[in-house]
Amino acid sequence: MDKKNIVTFFIFTLLSICAMAQEKLNWVDFADVTFKSEYNTLHKANYLVPTFGETIKSYTGKQIKIKGYFLDIAGDGSMLLLSQNPMAACYFCGGSGPESIIEVIFKEKPNFKTDQIIEIVGTLKLNNEDVEHCNYILENATGVLID
Repeated sequence: MDKKNIVTFFIFTLLSICAMAQEKLNWVDFADVTFKSEYNTLHKANYLVPTFGETIKSYTGKQIKIKGYFLDIAGDGSMLLLSQNPMAACYFCGGSGPESIIEVIFKEKPNFKTDQIIEIVGTLKLNNEDVEHCNYILENATGVLID
C-alpha cells in the first residue's frame, strides 16, 4: 500500500469508530420501562419505581445521542432536563410519564433556553433507587441546538 492509501484507510477507520461510539436513540427506546408504586419511608410518600427493559438496559454506561426539548425546571440551572415534550406538556407540567424526561449533567453549563430543541450526547445512567433524581440520567453531556 502506498502512503495515500494508508492515510485514506486510517481516516476511514477512525470515522467508522467515531460513528459507532454513540448510539442514536429515540423516545420509544426510553419507553422500555414499567413502573410500580412503592412507599418510600424516608420521604413518607409513594413513588413510581422503574423496572427497566432489556433493550434500554443494554445502553447503560454507553454514550448515546437523543433529541428533545431543553428544560430548566428550577429556572437557575440546578435541574436541567431533556424532554420528549415542551414545558407545557412535560412530565412535571402535563400528562406525560417519567419515561419522557432525562436528567442531563452537562460537562459545561449550556446556554440553551427552555423549549429549544436540542440534541444531546452523553453517557446513559439508569436510576431506580434515588428519588431525588430522574430515572434516566445523561452524564458528561454535550449538546447542540437544533431549532
